[in-house]
Amino acid sequence: MAHTGTDSPVALVVEEDEAARDLATVLIEEADLDVIACSSAEDALAVLERGDVTVAMVVADTHLSGKMDGAALARTVEDRWPDVRLVVTSEAREERSAGLPPHAVYMRKPWLPLELLRQAERATLTARAA
Repeated sequence: MAHTGTDSPVALVVEEDEAARDLATVLIEEADLDVIACSSAEDALAVLERGDVTVAMVVADTHLSGKMDGAALARTVEDRWPDVRLVVTSEAREERSAGLPPHAVYMRKPWLPLELLRQAERATLTARAA
């Protein structure tokens, strides 16, 4: 887990696959968001609960090891931090209906880089308007 230490809005990328996590990080940084990369939902929640960063976006894969998967993380974020943009990714076809919050954006893997960049830009604009 890394953070650049600025006051910029932050995106959390929660992905076990290092290559997918690195690609998402590079793309999201293009939208002027700092990125904190996490390999588990528990790490992401720890960042959200710290309160010293402004999290504008959470990108989470549904399949995460640990006590909480990506869908549960998305529901928790929706309940506790409703202003955070949620992007949920998965390789499975049925995930869209598998208990995701209604406001979550679902992107099936392999997702299109441009679509992730668009979501990050929307999160940046929303965070700056707040």
